[in-house]
Amino acid sequence: MAAPSPYKRVLLKISGESFCKRGEMGIDPDALSHIASEIVHAAKSGVQIAVVTGGGNMIRGADLSVRLDIDQSTTDYMGMLGTVINGMALKERLEQLGQPARLMSAIDLPALAESFVRKRALRHFEKGRIVILAAGTGNPFFTTDTCASLRATELNCDVLLKATKVDGIYSEDPTINPDATKYDTLSFREAVDKQLGVMDITAMSMCMEQNLPIVVFNYQETGNIRRVVEGDVIGTTVSETGVRETATH
Repeated sequence: MAAPSPYKRVLLKISGESFCKRGEMGIDPDALSHIASEIVHAAKSGVQIAVVTGGGNMIRGADLSVRLDIDQSTTDYMGMLGTVINGMALKERLEQLGQPARLMSAIDLPALAESFVRKRALRHFEKGRIVILAAGTGNPFFTTDTCASLRATELNCDVLLKATKVDGIYSEDPTINPDATKYDTLSFREAVDKQLGVMDITAMSMCMEQNLPIVVFNYQETGNIRRVVEGDVIGTTVSETGVRETATH
């Protein structure tokens, strides 16, 4: 029998790219099914899971602002709506797979999602539901990475799991330099000083201030989301000490 997970509650950050094929936009059915089935498999561990969705497969606010010559506040709100679209698709697919889920939005959209209320989200966890958190922080100029660190802190998560298409953090882009060094562990200060681009500086600072560890891992490998949720040593762990630690309850 597998050892119990060291975590009670985790926050999984998935990018908009998780919903589409490489180099494409929109939502690809196979990509959606993969991410949903992997989350369902992870939920069977008994760990409570919150998911923050990105929206880059729909709109990238900062890029669109330049291209359209529109104020970034407006395009950032457009990007937030993109995360809601992804969240709606993910919720539907999770429920098709038999996993109860709730979509909560930082922007009031009563016809589409519940408004984010901390105590309501905690109640959903108690009921065995996956909580999908969309619309970022509800404010322009903040990334969904910052949303992930904020919500993980608010919801008393033990760890922030950042799902990527690479198997951890490298000294350089491994697709460009195959000799790049992979880090198994890093301290928050090392990640910032080395400018490794783990998360934006606001998100990283919040995790550092709250002593919230981050695990960066490859979600595309079948079973990896469950493995990381159960505390298996995969990917790269960023923490205060730079040493892998387990959560205690």
